[in-house]
Amino acid sequence: MPTEYAQRGLGAEELPPPAALLRAIRETGENQHRHSVLHAARKLVDCHSGRQRALERAHAPGASSAHVAACSQQLEDIDDCRAVWIGRIDAWVAANVRHREGASLHTETLGAVIDRIAAKWVAARHTLGEEITTGPHPAQVGGEAHLQWTRLAELIDGYQDLITDVTEHRRRLPVW
Repeated sequence: MPTEYAQRGLGAEELPPPAALLRAIRETGENQHRHSVLHAARKLVDCHSGRQRALERAHAPGASSAHVAACSQQLEDIDDCRAVWIGRIDAWVAANVRHREGASLHTETLGAVIDRIAAKWVAARHTLGEEITTGPHPAQVGGEAHLQWTRLAELIDGYQDLITDVTEHRRRLPVW
């Protein structure tokens, strides 16, 4: 689905469709995502994965206060990195997407939306890992996994609606 872009952009890129976004967050290979938004989305997944691991280490039984403090610093560093990748997505939007004056303003930047999708992807994948390694009651884990994957699907549906509305000039993305 083509989008109109400002002339100052580097090329006629499109807002990535949901399938491309999901493929980017699922695949780990470096340099396979040529679209800058998809590359940033993959980096956000890496950040959220690191965040999940740091939280698990901080909450491990017997973790010393020094270990918890180190994990806390790591979380701050990861969140700073997330902010950079979110900013890169938002900069791409500012440089490439032309919005119609008077179109309804979306409440979040595209970077923030993709960051939430990346976080939910990691949370959903984590529920599958817990099911295999910790072995709690199948109904409990199955329910949690189902809930996380359903929420991810809802976010992807919302992303599709958003890019459709932006493409058709009914909605514009905030650029800060």
